[in-house]
Amino acid sequence: MLILGRREGESLCIGDHITITILSVDAGGNVNIGINAPKDLLILRSELKEATSANQEAATASSTPQLIRALESVLGPAGHPQEPHSN
Repeated sequence: MLILGRREGESLCIGDHITITILSVDAGGNVNIGINAPKDLLILRSELKEATSANQEAATASSTPQLIRALESVLGPAGHPQEPHSN
């Protein structure tokens, strides 16, 4: 990991196409940054990237028979919500 010190208004460059600028630092230590990068470059906060990865892993995990039965009990065998039974 590269650690750099920057002050408000200062920037750093990553390659030829990405510039990160420190916009402001408040008394509590919160930093606002500006990122100038190509529009086709996906930029995510690390917690969103982790959540996205976890979601993709869960979506690709193999289904167990118990999970399928539990989903069918809620959605019905065709994947559609079951109609309430009237007495």
